[in-house]
Amino acid sequence: MRVFLNTNVLVSAFATRGLCADVFRTVLAEHELITSEFVLAELERVLTERFGVPEKHVHFIIALLRRYHVEPISEDLPDLIIRDPDDLNIMDAALASNADVVVTGDRDLHDVKDQAGITITDPRGFWNMLKERPRQ
Repeated sequence: MRVFLNTNVLVSAFATRGLCADVFRTVLAEHELITSEFVLAELERVLTERFGVPEKHVHFIIALLRRYHVEPISEDLPDLIIRDPDDLNIMDAALASNADVVVTGDRDLHDVKDQAGITITDPRGFWNMLKERPRQ
């Protein structure tokens, strides 16, 4: 499965222990991880400014994520009705990369799943989805 992890899931995966860290590890081991240039820039900013993660650790994290699919920023954003215009960058990358699912804690993104025609779920919903799926 092609899994797009949004910034908030990645921040939680690297800054705390718990469900998001488990989701991240499982995606790396069993699925195709997708992020975007927009997500990586946001992740770098949040980890350094909000969490005080040392720059060298942040560079290591970004380098690790660059080993997987990183969708470039597009000039043509999708025509979706969404509260936060920055979220259009997330949806554009997820749609352009043919992601099967977007995993995010951002409630605004959950509100556009019917418009976007893509599965959008929170980390718990994704975890439950994985448990229900037969292993290949």
